[in-house]
Amino acid sequence: MKFSIKFFLPFLMIGIISPAFSATLKWSMPGDSLTLDPHAQNEGPTHMVSRQVYESLVTRTVDMSIQPQLATSWKATDPETWVFKIRDGVVFSDGSPLKASDVVFSINRALSGASDVKELIDSITSVKSTFNNQVEIKTDGPNPILLNQLSQIFIMSEAWSKKNGCEQSQDYDASQETYCSINAMGTGPFAITLREQNTRTVFERNNNWWGDQSQHNLDKIELLPIKNDATRVAALLSGDIDFTNFTPAQDIKRINGSAMHKVESTPQARTIFFGMDQGIDELRSSNIKGKNPLKDKRVRLAMYHALDMDAIQDKVMRGLSEPAGMITFPGVQGYTKELDTRLPYDPNLSKKLLAEAGYPDGFEITLDCPNNRYINDEAICVAAVGMFAKVGIKVNLDAQPKSIHFKDLQNGLSDFYMLGWGVPTFDSHYVYSFLLKSDGSWNKVGFKSDRVDELVGTMLTETNLEQRNANIAEAWAIVQDNMPYLPLHHQVISWATKSNVDVPIRTNNEPLFRFAKVN
Repeated sequence: MKFSIKFFLPFLMIGIISPAFSATLKWSMPGDSLTLDPHAQNEGPTHMVSRQVYESLVTRTVDMSIQPQLATSWKATDPETWVFKIRDGVVFSDGSPLKASDVVFSINRALSGASDVKELIDSITSVKSTFNNQVEIKTDGPNPILLNQLSQIFIMSEAWSKKNGCEQSQDYDASQETYCSINAMGTGPFAITLREQNTRTVFERNNNWWGDQSQHNLDKIELLPIKNDATRVAALLSGDIDFTNFTPAQDIKRINGSAMHKVESTPQARTIFFGMDQGIDELRSSNIKGKNPLKDKRVRLAMYHALDMDAIQDKVMRGLSEPAGMITFPGVQGYTKELDTRLPYDPNLSKKLLAEAGYPDGFEITLDCPNNRYINDEAICVAAVGMFAKVGIKVNLDAQPKSIHFKDLQNGLSDFYMLGWGVPTFDSHYVYSFLLKSDGSWNKVGFKSDRVDELVGTMLTETNLEQRNANIAEAWAIVQDNMPYLPLHHQVISWATKSNVDVPIRTNNEPLFRFAKVN
């Protein structure tokens, strides 16, 4: 099955008459937002919740094009300086006005402390407010993707944050809880009025929102996380929920068979893969002592050839995936189809490579896998365990909720793990800055290449597109040759709703409820 991602020209939806707000929409996904602190976790469902409440200087609309949000205009006054005009008349949901100083505070907060988004904007060297409610941002060299990056940085109230003791981002990895991790207050179309972690989050329409209220007719959204796929689908079909953006592939036909429901699918801007810690000298979970089999490229290659991704696509994903040869997807700057072509499934070659590496009888290792984050995540891991067993690698599966899985991963406790990576900037730099730079915060595989680090630096400063693409291509060639990760597939998402509910599907799997209607 082949998919293509299409991008369209931006559009404006202008309403004249505000609708009557009387609709409640009940939304479910397998897991909850990890935190309400908008800078503490760079994780998809966390952003999904934050984006209903918080806004950015610029944003991506339904078709993923960049458009103004809290900034109405911007210009580069020199190659390293950007000036943003802040929108007049914007207030936070408590009625306090948005000021340029709030933008300065938020960007500095995102750049410091335990923030999990600091790599995203680490080219910023200074930010300050200037005359006429403007903000000046300086970068370390020209940054051709600054707008893409700023679309992921949410703006908070400086006064509210300081008043409530969360001037700095929550330290999620240290299990810190702050006022801003369990409460939220932004300028967006909705405000959170009830937060019961992993049980229920209630959003109510923000009457102070500056935007076009005619784009939606919701006065309340209830997020009801349901981990189990069958239970979530049953809740949809029985009317207990109205919408899920995590629809199991195996249930799509049944949902579509209901006259009261509908399903829409699209390729997602996310790739699923396995990470292998080749940086540690001895694996934590292996029967091999005194050395690390994953340091040997032949072992990593053997594990790659052991994976039958066509079978996983057919049996586990019901055709709703695209086997991947690299850890980013079509539509990202720097992606090439040639590198995305998978090497063949060849268990005999896997056995040969393992023997050459000194492991003719294989070895033992634990695979850490989330069970409520990606589509059929645990089922994919179960299938992979069986495939590895056929070549002599005994894999013990440890599947846990994402809140535990990601914390263990970020604390460096995993030898072998599943991870999915979306690219909200649609640029390869995002992949490299987190996963492949030697000091990337999500580089838990111990990958290090001085040349790749050098090339990552040029991705932020090279304004000649041809040269920049050449630098990205060189970096990808180095990574592909090293194989620090095992690419699995590009996800395809399916959104299921009641037939009278319209939530425009987006390739990043983030619903924008400011465009939702219940008829």
